Amino acid sequence: QVQLVESGGGLVQAGGSLRLSCAASGRTFSNYAMGWFRQAPGKEREFVAGISGSNGRTYYAGSVKGRFTISRDNAKNTVYLQMNSLKPEDTAVYYCAARMSTVVVATAAGYDYWGMGTQVTVSS
Repeated sequence: QVQLVESGGGLVQAGGSLRLSCAASGRTFSNYAMGWFRQAPGKEREFVAGISGSNGRTYYAGSVKGRFTISRDNAKNTVYLQMNSLKPEDTAVYYCAARMSTVVVATAAGYDYWGMGTQVTVSS
């Protein structure tokens, strides 16, 4: 069983930055692919970014590429999402997810464990 706890959300003005953290339990964290997803009111949960469990390769949705950076610290069992140049359309609940595979996928159904989410609100 893996438990994920997100932190770092909040209210920020457009153009600002936030860094989300996701702390994971479990001794095999480094073997898991990790992903960040988000869900805005009335919309489906969507993939934001992912990082593989083997070589640390990263993947991004087109809407955030160049603005967001995903990283992981296996010694701390933590994955991060650095969000820069935030836009009002980035407003959503952001979820951390773990997949019992080293390979990243962009579909929510492909992940086995989820955090409770953290709210990010970007004002215009």
